[in-house]
Amino acid sequence: MASRREVRCRCGRWMWVQPEVRAVQCSTCQTVTQLYSVVDIARGANRMIQGIQQLRRQRQQQQQQMMAQPPPPPPPRLLEPLPSPFGKKRAVLCGVNYRGKSYSLKGCISDAKSMRCFLVQQMGFPVDSILMLTEDEASTQRTPTKRNIRKAMRWLVEGNRARDSLVFHFSGHGSQQKDYNGDEMDGQDEALCPLDHETEGKIIDDEVNKTLVRPLVHGAKLHAVIDACNSGTVLDLPFVCRMERNGYYEWEDHRSVRAYKGTDGGAAFCFSACDDDESSGYTPVFTGKNAGAMTYSFIKAVKTAGPAPTYGHLLNLMCSAIREAQSRLTFDGDYTTSSDAEPLLTSSEEFDVYATKFIL
Repeated sequence: MASRREVRCRCGRWMWVQPEVRAVQCSTCQTVTQLYSVVDIARGANRMIQGIQQLRRQRQQQQQQMMAQPPPPPPPRLLEPLPSPFGKKRAVLCGVNYRGKSYSLKGCISDAKSMRCFLVQQMGFPVDSILMLTEDEASTQRTPTKRNIRKAMRWLVEGNRARDSLVFHFSGHGSQQKDYNGDEMDGQDEALCPLDHETEGKIIDDEVNKTLVRPLVHGAKLHAVIDACNSGTVLDLPFVCRMERNGYYEWEDHRSVRAYKGTDGGAAFCFSACDDDESSGYTPVFTGKNAGAMTYSFIKAVKTAGPAPTYGHLLNLMCSAIREAQSRLTFDGDYTTSSDAEPLLTSSEEFDVYATKFIL
């Protein structure tokens, strides 16, 4: 017969119990102490080891099944990567035809494509440094919505450096709206109309200036070509060049005491299709297909002006081309415009337009 064994309670009292007893209650603190034999402990350890081994086998089976299955497709990319913004020459070209709308246009996408060919073939811009935003682009990130145009403008000037040549071109609708911050001489803000302007709103000149003009550092240069109605001061540049037909010009000072509209040391120039209160036009007279008169006259002037033309020479050539189109279409009315609008030059600084060379 097995001898009794001694068990100590948590209260410190020692108790004598028989070997077959599995639990004992202390007469002092009434605590019940569970008793386990060596066999019980061994059985418990075996069950634990078996459980661990089974868990390992299950994990190995899951890993083998995952390796046998093809990997899941990658999630769709929300944003298509843009070209690197750190090239010496880069451009954003926007052409908006507003297809399906009652106010649709006919030549704006062609204008953007013409500008791309001109910049690549004539001005040496790398193809991958030009960002196109038109309704013909396959990617939804390249349609000329307000969000995409805003993003493209930020990309254009991001990290700009000395000797960078930047181009912003917009062909589409422009408009005016009430100036609410008091920085406009005529009380009107000029605005660009993105594809979704009816729901998302327009891009007013204050934002265009803040995004494209203000970040330009010393040595960086921006040229904007805006083929839209009411586009004269859509970049809100502080100086407006008034050119007469005889070639005489003078600068108007549009600086505002309420807000700084200049650059951070760089230079900004804008060729607009018309003055703030005028309408621009498109016509098939130049190429046989509908094209913005401003875009075509700008490209033609640069091509025909010879090497290193001045800004004054270009502006005169552009105005002459527009006048020729207007006179040739007096009878059939193909020149779609409500006024005798002529291109307008604005700048971040005053300069001698007949001495300063135009260089892209």
